[in-house]
Amino acid sequence: MSRPTRFEDFRYLGDKRSLLVYDLDAVHSPGAAAKLDEILALECFAAFAPDTLAEARNRGYRSDASVAVDEVDGD
Repeated sequence: MSRPTRFEDFRYLGDKRSLLVYDLDAVHSPGAAAKLDEILALECFAAFAPDTLAEARNRGYRSDASVAVDEVDGD
């Protein structure tokens, strides 16, 4: 999946409804890609600054399955 146009410089994108954060570099499954398309269409997303998984967690988001285990543990 290519990154959405408005998020070319971001790696992590959060879903405000479920508080899940997605790694745009690691979205390979059709299900996750469809979910991201839905999030963008409904405009219920959040980007994080700094663009890190730790910042997403600091804001109450938890990792989706698309986020690699080593990234979760190795921040």
